[in-house]
Amino acid sequence: MKTCAILGASGHGKVIAEIAELNGYSQIEFFDDRWPTVSSLEAWPVVGDTSHLKNRAKEFDALVVAIGNNITRLSKQLLLENAGANVVALIHPRATTSQYATIHPGTVVMANAVVNPFSRIGKGCIINTNATIEHDCVLEDGVHVSPNASLAGGVRVGKHAWVGIGSQVKQTIVIGNEAVVGAGSTVVKNIPDFQTVVGSPARIFDKI
Repeated sequence: MKTCAILGASGHGKVIAEIAELNGYSQIEFFDDRWPTVSSLEAWPVVGDTSHLKNRAKEFDALVVAIGNNITRLSKQLLLENAGANVVALIHPRATTSQYATIHPGTVVMANAVVNPFSRIGKGCIINTNATIEHDCVLEDGVHVSPNASLAGGVRVGKHAWVGIGSQVKQTIVIGNEAVVGAGSTVVKNIPDFQTVVGSPARIFDKI
């Protein structure tokens, strides 16, 4: 029996639990810092909080952090890695990931997402449903590419950045650390660190 621990009993966690099951993990246990107030997530038990998971980290065949906030997700992952957890990447069977792509631990790739050759995906990223990561993209740790978002070839996305649902990013664009691309935006210029852009073409939010 293959076991998987998931930190974060949320809607996002439900999706990750199903992907884990589809990858052969037959026993799923959730942990959440709202425990014991939250004791279950659908059919899966919530059995403790982060401290409990840290103490039990080596017991599980696999561990994934299912927290939407990019900074929190990555910090929790690093904490658990340091405690000896086997943090893994989980890829939905209906995702398409190139044999020449690199996907680091803690990243989840959802159904119908595409990661094309020679792209590099860092730790603790979310490649959400129907997202497209074209060839030679680089995503640093803790990035979230939302459903139906598309990154053209050679895009670089900084640490903790968030690319919103349905957005499109032109080839070779650089998106800075902790930058946010608003839903449905079209990015045709580089985005500095910590900036939020929206619109088509995307512009810095406070200048609109």
